[in-house]
Amino acid sequence: MALIVGADRFDRLFRAVRFDEVDGDILYVYARDEDAAAEMEDEFALHISIVASKILDRRISVVLVLPRQLMKPKI
Repeated sequence: MALIVGADRFDRLFRAVRFDEVDGDILYVYARDEDAAAEMEDEFALHISIVASKILDRRISVVLVLPRQLMKPKI
């Protein structure tokens, strides 16, 4: 992703990002804040889905990027 995004932008956007879970073909990603989440989803969701599909060896059709404040606590 750093090659696609560029180093400075990658450091700003993907700092503290969490690729949390896959539900069907949806990948849930949590970003630092609402602005970073919106920018990541708008500009890089397709790229993230392609990379995630290859890493996980399953189809990821939707990347849902949310701010960390909305992350569900793990029980």
